[in-house]
Amino acid sequence: MNQTEETTIDISAPFVTLSSLPIPLDQSQCVIYKHEVLICGGYLKGDCYSYHIIKDQYKFICSYPSDVHLKGHCVIKLINNNNPDEITLLSFGGGKKHTLIMKYKSVWDDVNEMKIENKYRNEWIAFTDNHNNQIQIGGDGENYWGARAIIGGSNNHLLFITSRPNDIDVYNLNTFEYIKYDTLPANNDIYYHCFVSKANCKKIYEMILFCMNTGLFIQYDEDSNRFQFRELRVFSTISSLCAYSYICINDFILFFGGDGDEIRATKEVHKYSMKENKWMKFEQTLPIAFTEGIVILDNDNMFMHIIGGSDGNKLLSTHIKTKVIEWMKEETEIEKQWILEETEKIELEKLKIEINEMKDDLKSKKIKVYFILFFFINLFLSEKKIKKKKNRDKEKLKL
Repeated sequence: MNQTEETTIDISAPFVTLSSLPIPLDQSQCVIYKHEVLICGGYLKGDCYSYHIIKDQYKFICSYPSDVHLKGHCVIKLINNNNPDEITLLSFGGGKKHTLIMKYKSVWDDVNEMKIENKYRNEWIAFTDNHNNQIQIGGDGENYWGARAIIGGSNNHLLFITSRPNDIDVYNLNTFEYIKYDTLPANNDIYYHCFVSKANCKKIYEMILFCMNTGLFIQYDEDSNRFQFRELRVFSTISSLCAYSYICINDFILFFGGDGDEIRATKEVHKYSMKENKWMKFEQTLPIAFTEGIVILDNDNMFMHIIGGSDGNKLLSTHIKTKVIEWMKEETEIEKQWILEETEKIELEKLKIEINEMKDDLKSKKIKVYFILFFFINLFLSEKKIKKKKNRDKEKLKL
């Protein structure tokens, strides 16, 4: 997506328009920090900004190094930082791999104080180990274009990376090495997908992944270093899509927009309950077709910010927000009808599977009957041949 013309959007409830991005961005990565949304580059765009939620303003932070070309990269917040006045961001992956970190201190703080601080703050620098050796996440065998990552484990020291074609890797951030490679039982390539943590039960870490027609519940046992997978159903109206923006709120995952082979971008919004393993599609849609953007929850868990992306034809610089509570209401009559229709589809699919299994079983039984008949016919013919041979032998003896 390389067109950047502005698109006129008619914004109405439950959405509120905020100040537009300084530049149109898609495939961006965002991290929340206090009252700031840190916006870290986008597709082939290396500028990073801080959006102040209260002030509704942007400030430039820095740019990625000129030799880094962002294409579907990952940015996550490292948790092992005890300084409340700064956070450490890890950026990696993309079409041309890079591995960088940034120690961020708010650009909204006092300017003179910022100058006194370490010169490497608010700047992307090489990721190094305890001996200052440069670390690269992602070797020649990994394709991290459109990858997704989660930090987890018993001490938040493990980086779980899911990527195309159907890989899941575990990287130990304490020892700076991969400790596990595995293959996802996916129905399609995994990229620009949904990947969230479900629960952290001591050393059993649980995750959920959705991408097009693939839905997976993933368990990782830290002691045995083993994965277990269970398939999850995907709602029919989202099963052809990827590149949706998603956010995990308590037990729910919300999906905004997305695109697929036949759909350039969609306005649809879906919700999945991890506890009940149930889907729904909202009657309320986005104000514009939307894909490859960002949705992020503010620090108070009150509003979701929907930022940038594409409408399927042009890049967007739009920034809107919506109250979380608006998407947690009881289903409308139309939504209930859609849920009922989806349930009927599920039952119909189950019935088809049962019928096919019965057919296979009947075929198997027929084959067994044919085999038995064939066996006895052959046995009968063999005995006849033996009798004939004996009779011929007797006739010869008489002669």
